[in-house]
Amino acid sequence: MAAARGNVIGIKKRASWTSVDEALAGYLFVLPMLIGITVLTIIPILAAIAISFTDWNFISGFSNVNFVGIEHFARLLEDEKFMKSLLNNLLLLIAVPVTMALSLLIAVVINKQVYFKDLFKVIYFMPYISSVVAISIVWQLLFHPSHGPINSFLMGIGIHNPPRWMADPDFALISIMLIMIWISIGFNLVIYMAGLQNIPRDLYEAASIDGANALVQFRKITLPMLSPTSFFLLVTGVIATFKVFDLIMVLTGGGPAYSTSVINYYIYEVAFEDLKSGYASAMSLVLLLCVLAVTLLQWIGQKRWVNY
Repeated sequence: MAAARGNVIGIKKRASWTSVDEALAGYLFVLPMLIGITVLTIIPILAAIAISFTDWNFISGFSNVNFVGIEHFARLLEDEKFMKSLLNNLLLLIAVPVTMALSLLIAVVINKQVYFKDLFKVIYFMPYISSVVAISIVWQLLFHPSHGPINSFLMGIGIHNPPRWMADPDFALISIMLIMIWISIGFNLVIYMAGLQNIPRDLYEAASIDGANALVQFRKITLPMLSPTSFFLLVTGVIATFKVFDLIMVLTGGGPAYSTSVINYYIYEVAFEDLKSGYASAMSLVLLLCVLAVTLLQWIGQKRWVNY
């Protein structure tokens, strides 16, 4: 009995040490990511919260830091440029469902009717992985008011006064939306095609036997089965619109007349051109709260239409 009891104790000790070793190995694997998130995300967020209540200028150092309370946040409500940038960010959200709809349509067509599916996925995915600067230069040429191919085509079909696109405050933001849609279609397409290939063929065969046409099958089978994929693309797309900066920086610089200015770009102007780090930090916190609020609304709303 004593020997058996000793064996049991020995087995338990070995199992305990094994679990400790496995836990330690797991922590070691996640440690690099944890350090990266802490240094590059958590600490900057905490620093931004602290700086937003001061009038700190990062060039003058910490010796001239003055606490101003919620003055910066109250000032945001009266800042016309900030409110215009926030409105532009909200308008850019229109590009997300448009991109998803076009991507889903192309994905369905390629998945059913086209040979060399992988080739088309690569072709559509290329803009997403291409340099933003190169893409911006190409679209600047395409949207050129006088000599661009787009306006030349419009004038060729009888439109004598085509839009000036990025030089026109009424069309500049629309131009940015079109470019964002063109860039993002490839990513959405690849994700949708992966989702389409995971839908069981038996569902379509049973629907065909019951007399359901292609449109009914799309509405009753494809859309519900792709709802988790759509929810993922919706959340990531909305967050991406609030993060847009590089296109604005290269193409328009927030102009003309702040018609394309977004919060990210305005934060850059205030922080690195006007050197108002405290005010810029306050705006960054408002941007963070906007993203969290929109994501939370989507998370609550997904219970009504997402099928897992």
